[in-house]
Amino acid sequence: MHSVGTEVDSANKSTPYDPLNLDILHQHDTKTNPLGKDFNYHEELKKLDIAALKQDLKEFMVSSQDWWPADWGNYAGLMVRMAWHSAGTYRIIDGRGGAGHGNQRFSPIDSWPDNANLDKARRLLWPIKKKYGNKLSWADLIVFAGTVAYEVVGLKTFGFAFGREDIWHPQKDVYWGSEQEWLDKQRYDNESSDSLENPLAAVQMGLIYVNPEGVNSNPDPIKTAKDIRTTFARMSMNDEETVALVAGGHTIGKCHGNGNVSDLGAEPDMADIKEQGLGWINKKTLGIGKDTLTSGIEGAWTSNPMQWDNGYFAMLFNHDWQLKKSPAGAWQWEPVEITESNKPVAAENPNIRHNPIMTDADMAMIKDPVYCEISKRFYQDHDYFSDVFARAWFKLTHRDLGPVSCYFGPEVPTEQMIWQDPVPKGNNDYDIQEVKEKILASDLSIADMVTVAWNSARTYRCSDKRGGTNGARIRLAPQKDWPANEPDRLHKILSVITKIANESNASIADVIVIAGNVAVENSAKAVGVEITVPFTPGRGDATAEMTDVESFAYLEPIHDAYRNWSKDADTKNQDKLMIEQTQLLGLSAPEMTVLLGGLRVLGANFGDIKHGEFTQRLGVLSNDFFINLTDMSYKWQENEAGYYDLIDRKSGSVKYTATRIDLIFGSNSILRAYSEVYAQDDNLEKFIKDFVDVWAKINNSGYVL
Repeated sequence: MHSVGTEVDSANKSTPYDPLNLDILHQHDTKTNPLGKDFNYHEELKKLDIAALKQDLKEFMVSSQDWWPADWGNYAGLMVRMAWHSAGTYRIIDGRGGAGHGNQRFSPIDSWPDNANLDKARRLLWPIKKKYGNKLSWADLIVFAGTVAYEVVGLKTFGFAFGREDIWHPQKDVYWGSEQEWLDKQRYDNESSDSLENPLAAVQMGLIYVNPEGVNSNPDPIKTAKDIRTTFARMSMNDEETVALVAGGHTIGKCHGNGNVSDLGAEPDMADIKEQGLGWINKKTLGIGKDTLTSGIEGAWTSNPMQWDNGYFAMLFNHDWQLKKSPAGAWQWEPVEITESNKPVAAENPNIRHNPIMTDADMAMIKDPVYCEISKRFYQDHDYFSDVFARAWFKLTHRDLGPVSCYFGPEVPTEQMIWQDPVPKGNNDYDIQEVKEKILASDLSIADMVTVAWNSARTYRCSDKRGGTNGARIRLAPQKDWPANEPDRLHKILSVITKIANESNASIADVIVIAGNVAVENSAKAVGVEITVPFTPGRGDATAEMTDVESFAYLEPIHDAYRNWSKDADTKNQDKLMIEQTQLLGLSAPEMTVLLGGLRVLGANFGDIKHGEFTQRLGVLSNDFFINLTDMSYKWQENEAGYYDLIDRKSGSVKYTATRIDLIFGSNSILRAYSEVYAQDDNLEKFIKDFVDVWAKINNSGYVL
């Protein structure tokens, strides 16, 4: 066994088989998309009149509707909250959530308590969505509406990019927490914010970030500050960005809590059919305008809630604050003393003024020492605050859109930020065949070529489109030192790859991919199948200065089913982690099956691990893995080490060894059905073609022309 890492299942000798749930892999199924498999959103975007769309949104902001009136005659606050809560589900640990798919339209997110009445915001936008049709996704419209809202109230925004494609079914298999009730809190090992369960970012079920009343609805700004720091860090925001977002988000709009929460009907998921998908309907009053109930907190933060100014900090620093209860019974902070002229006017009556309010999160901005210093600087320099907020808002709403090559539209900023994982454009004017010949003439083995290409590609996450081969960051910190990448072996392979790249005027990233392709093509030739792996040159090589080491650390594998490796000796959940890994790679269950079987016979296992190499001709792209897995002349038997032996029924001799990961493809009924297809006598060429298809897909993930 290799000195670093543990073979899968070494501590799992007597664990009973728990059937795998493959449903999360069906998220990549396109059959639910009513637009059809040939629909190309980026092509449709080219037809979108963005200037007209922006003008329509600006006119919409100040066109109050009777069925859901706008506060102060302006929907800016509501649109900002909708966009914020769409983007705010993003979490850096696994890249899931965010604004990139329009999943706020579906369960369970549409029914989170923190998203109360955002169903109304989306219905208000329906006429605009209807007008622009397929040229405008809901995902783009939701965040663009929030961005335009800020422009309407006076902020100079940093820019905007279109390009988010809608999903068409709920992502219910995404893990949002184990709680069975809204606002329950079971995601901490202890009282410390640092113990928040991975990969979650919100502190309670149904919240975007933190409880606005305080930790467990108990006001304490210092404790709330700890929760804020944890949850915003898991959204990839530093302290300055955090203060800017909290302050900028609360510079406009108001909270709604003028009524009795018990009067509200069910959330959209549970509402009566006659409500047509709307939730939180008030059963005793109109429940709109001044009687709206959302968070339960009631009031505006600033004197001028529809104006981008420094009123938020002026209000915070120039008053003493005391705890009060809203009409709905929620804790909120109100000024001890305030002049009538500094109070915001009522949202529906300019002749009435009410006290401003602050949430516990707002009070944290002046009670936490670090946040307080940042808040003071913002208060003293409004232009600086505006710039930091505009950039943080852009990051919030674009964090999961992917590389800038995915950005579309006239307002895409020319400046690239490090969080966008910038990669310089690579050269595509070189002789690819010459590179292949140099690789074949080198000392690299088939396993070396496959391994370096796979290790480079497997970092890709379809959730936020980070990682992948483009940039060749496998040669940079932190990736070059990850145990899963076998640093010593990696260094030797990259020295050969780099030399070939320099001699050929190709990028290292391209040569890494070509090396993997060469290995696949030649190993297929060894069984008599001539095939070429599709390849498009032009990847670039990122530098250390272009690489956010801290955020890339979240992409480090702690397990890799495809290389039969785990960092953790306790591997009872490795088959489930395989599903997680596969989903983040953007693969389906059949693609997972053919990819794993191919990598096993190519010798891609970690280090000296032999489990799962069901072939006598390692390095040849055969379907031997599936043939031997399904061959009933053998039986499987657990051995003393906690692995499994393939035993010849007649002689009793051991032919191969395996892990739980290997055997799952023969024991799970769905995966066995796929395995049997690839084990058939007439399907060797199909196996190779399907493997090449998924291999090319993996190596092109994250690389957009």
